Amino acid sequence: MQPVTSDDDVQAAWAVLESLTDPEIPVVSLRELGILREVRRVSDGLEVVITPTYSGCPAMGQIEDDVRAALQDANLQAKVFTQLAPAWTTDWMTDSAREKLRAYGIAPPMESCATPALALDAGESLLRFVRHAAAPSVAVPCPHCGSHDTLESSHFGSTACKALYKCQSCQEPFDYFKPY
Repeated sequence: MQPVTSDDDVQAAWAVLESLTDPEIPVVSLRELGILREVRRVSDGLEVVITPTYSGCPAMGQIEDDVRAALQDANLQAKVFTQLAPAWTTDWMTDSAREKLRAYGIAPPMESCATPALALDAGESLLRFVRHAAAPSVAVPCPHCGSHDTLESSHFGSTACKALYKCQSCQEPFDYFKPY
């Protein structure tokens, strides 16, 4: 017997998934980060679409398990799909995610990937690169004291999507979420 779903099930799934946080950054929800892309009703139930922050993100298995477990706890049946195209960008982060990152001690991305909206046909993907993504064009402000007197210590921080910085004013190290 196929599960019967409704628009209410889609809304219930969004409500359940709203509270799921990133396993590596527990103060930010998957939805705020833009990883949780879509909940849709299909002929045989619900589908949840997630997109990794980069293709090799080691947290995706945990995120998929967390999504399944949360939906199961709410008696909702859904398939979880990882969608790589269009590729995730830091532009998908909400303003509240950026502020939560800063409060947590991670400098949020300072540059944008935003380009004028393009109309894409279904199934078509677009890959964009951020100019100067490897080195920010302006100093990354310290999330601890706000000083702009900071230096990149390593292009890779606690995860590959972050760079390690050090504040010359307060001497605290911090991660910078690189723009993609």
